[in-house]
Amino acid sequence: MTDVVIIGAGPYGLSLAAHLSAQGVDHRIFGPPMDTWLSHVPAGMLLKSDPFASNLSEPSGRGTLEQFCAGNGLPYHRTDLPVPVATFNAYAQDFQRRYVPEVDQRCVSTVERSGSGFAIGLDDGESFSAERIVCAVGISHFAVVPDLLEHLPADLMTHSSVHHRTDTFSGKEVAIIGRGSSAVDLGTLMAESGADVTMITRGSYVSFSSEPVPSSHPRFTSLRSPSSGLGPGWRSWICENWPGAFRYLPGELRQTIVRRHLGPRAAHTMKARFDSSVKIRFGQEIERVEELNGRVRLTLRDASGSTNDLVVDHVVAATGYRAGVDRLDFLDSSLQQSIKTHHRMPVLSRSFESSVPGLFFVGPVAVDTFGPLMRFMVGAEYAAPKLARALARSRTTTSTPALSASR
Repeated sequence: MTDVVIIGAGPYGLSLAAHLSAQGVDHRIFGPPMDTWLSHVPAGMLLKSDPFASNLSEPSGRGTLEQFCAGNGLPYHRTDLPVPVATFNAYAQDFQRRYVPEVDQRCVSTVERSGSGFAIGLDDGESFSAERIVCAVGISHFAVVPDLLEHLPADLMTHSSVHHRTDTFSGKEVAIIGRGSSAVDLGTLMAESGADVTMITRGSYVSFSSEPVPSSHPRFTSLRSPSSGLGPGWRSWICENWPGAFRYLPGELRQTIVRRHLGPRAAHTMKARFDSSVKIRFGQEIERVEELNGRVRLTLRDASGSTNDLVVDHVVAATGYRAGVDRLDFLDSSLQQSIKTHHRMPVLSRSFESSVPGLFFVGPVAVDTFGPLMRFMVGAEYAAPKLARALARSRTTTSTPALSASR
C-alpha cells in the first residue's frame, strides 16, 4: 500500500513531492506535469505574479526561477521584468526533472474509501490502495460557464482555460465575456494574432494593477505598502505571512475577503497592448444566445433596457473559476458527501487535513481555510513544507493524535 498519493502535478503537487522526498516519505504523484500551464495558458502571456513570487518550492532553496534564469543566461529581476510564460514553463519542467523525476503521467479517475485508507483507480484501469491522499489540483477543474452559453457546441464557445494557441482565431470575430486578467490577456493575444476581438462586460471599467513607482524613500514606502508575493500592501502581506490565522475568521468574512481581495484585475504590463487592440462594450448583459448559420448571435441589454445584437464566429467565456469539492469528479460521491464543507470548499485543519482522516487539500480549493494565498503559486512555498512535515510526523498511521489535535 502506498503511503501518500498526490493528485495533480502542478506547482503545488510538484513542490509537495519535492519536500516529501527530502523527508523520506513514501509517495506517488499523478498527472501530466504542469499541464494547465503547458496546455491551457495562452502562449505569449506574461505572468501576473512578480518573478520573486513565481517559484516552485524545494527544501534546499536552490530550485528558484532566479537560479534557473542565471544558469541559462535569461534576463531576471525580482520585480521589474515580467516573466514570459515560456520562460516559466521551461523553469518548471527543469524543476520537475531535477526534483520530482518520478511523476506518473496517468490521471486518477476514482478515489473511494477503503477501510482506513483509500482505493485509487487510474485512467488506464489500474487500481491500488493508499493510506493518504493529497488533492493538489489546479484551476482547470473549476472553470465556470454561464448557463446561457452552455448549450453552444465547442466549435462556437469555449472557456478561456482551454486556450493555449491564439493564432487559430486569426481573421475571425471573437466575443470575450468577462473583464478579468484571463479576459484581458487572451483578448489581447487573440487580437495581436489577427482576430477581431470585442470584450463584453457588465462592469463600467477594466481594472489593471498599478505600475510600481520608484520612491526616493524606500524605507517609508515599505512601511506604508510592504511588498509581498501577492502584491504590495498590508492586506496582501498579512494574507501571505499569516495564512494560518485566516481559518479563525467568521465564515462569511472569509468568503468576502476571498472574493474581493485581488479581484478581476489584469497586469499593468498588458494595459497599453489591450487598449490598442481590443474593443469593449461596457455595461452589457447577455439576454439571449443563439446559433446563426454557423455563427453566434448575442443579444445584449444595457442599463436603460435597450438591446442590440452582436454576431461573432466564436464566444470565449472568461468567466472565472469556482472551487468546490463537488467539482472534483474523481472523488466518489459518498466520499464527497463525507467531507465537511463551507461554501462547497473543504473545512481544513491547520495541516490541510479535511474532516475525512487522511484526505488533504492544497491549492485553490483550500482558499476558504487559508485565504487568497492559495489562489497563487507563491502559496506552494507555505503549503508544501508545512504539509510535508505533517505527513512525515504521522507516516505510520492514517490520522495521529498530533494531526487530530491540530484542528
